Amino acid sequence: MKTLRTPDERFADLKDFPYEPKYAEIPDGEGGTLRIHYVDEGSRTADPIILMHGNPSWCYLYRKMIPILVNAGHRVIAVDLVGFGRSDKPSEYDDYTYQRHVGWMQQWLELVDLNRITLFCQDWGGMIGLRLVAANQDRFARVVASNTSLPTGNETLPQPFLDWQIFSRDVEDYDLGIIIAMGSLSPIPEEVIAAYNAPFPDETYKAGARIFASLVPHDREHPAFVANRKAWKNLQEFKKPFLTAFSDSDPMTKGAYYPMQKKIPGAAGQPHMTIKGVGHFTQEERGEEMAEIVIDFIKQNPINS
Repeated sequence: MKTLRTPDERFADLKDFPYEPKYAEIPDGEGGTLRIHYVDEGSRTADPIILMHGNPSWCYLYRKMIPILVNAGHRVIAVDLVGFGRSDKPSEYDDYTYQRHVGWMQQWLELVDLNRITLFCQDWGGMIGLRLVAANQDRFARVVASNTSLPTGNETLPQPFLDWQIFSRDVEDYDLGIIIAMGSLSPIPEEVIAAYNAPFPDETYKAGARIFASLVPHDREHPAFVANRKAWKNLQEFKKPFLTAFSDSDPMTKGAYYPMQKKIPGAAGQPHMTIKGVGHFTQEERGEEMAEIVIDFIKQNPINS
């Protein structure tokens, strides 16, 4: 597997992102290794909060949430998925599969060996993160899901998403910062758009971002159909606190909170909320508010140890 690694200088002096990079190396599944990047801030004695981004962002998406969560006394880990941020980037479309993404993050989770985790996940951060929760229920104490889903292939994908699949794969100039701005209702400053583009010096670095949408299960023949159905079966036994905090203006995940609220036992009785006037990236547009939601959720649902 040929991989690319974004030069460090691309990440110099990013707005509101002063965090020291941490790295873990995992097998790539083909005899080589992949370097996974993550931010790890706050007290090492505190229970961890894992923040998982989706497509086409990276952990910079959490820059507004990290300091608030840390100042509230929490340990905060924001990880870059393979193909994004400061993590290594396999160069070919065929290097990426849904199962590989889950497997890579499973290996990272075991390597950093975290427990008593509160997971905040959005977009593909949920499609991967909820698989991790389903397979490692003993490690996770709580979940906050925002603008994400765990499709099996039985669902009808919305037309805006089908259009997005084609666009992201075929458009000549895939400007990820502009894509994030287009998915937001609030204006995004140019320096923030540039920061979202920092991990991708040219098109050769974007294979993972371009192919991600095409990896979403769309029918019963999809390779993830069985695995995601099994994950849902496990999540239907997840009795720990589970909160949905979706926006009201994201056509990609509209209504995706409903099966989570209905099927996951830990979602019963929780104050599920709708964030009004926000697009797909709740962390970008309302990061401070999302951080306070997580803090309140943890306070209201202490771990019985």
